[in-house]
Amino acid sequence: MADFCCDMCGKPLLVDSDVRYVVKIEVFAAYDPMELTADDLGRDYMEEIRELARELSKAEPQELEDQVYKSFLFDLCPECQKKYLKAPLPRST
Repeated sequence: MADFCCDMCGKPLLVDSDVRYVVKIEVFAAYDPMELTADDLGRDYMEEIRELARELSKAEPQELEDQVYKSFLFDLCPECQKKYLKAPLPRST
């Protein structure tokens, strides 16, 4: 049996209870359909593409990847699972 700990409270899992919960979070860029106009179709985008390529070449690869997709996996004990379900996105005060 693998050793698991609750990622919220640190309690060892599968010791006092046969149940553990897994939270999987995926964060990804949402691309909404763009509305193209006749002006958009007539523009020359080559300079914009070159500028974007220059900017991308200076950026950190991990930062660029995180802007597109990132996933997280957390183990929770039964008590923390209940807390998480009540407030999955806690608001700062």
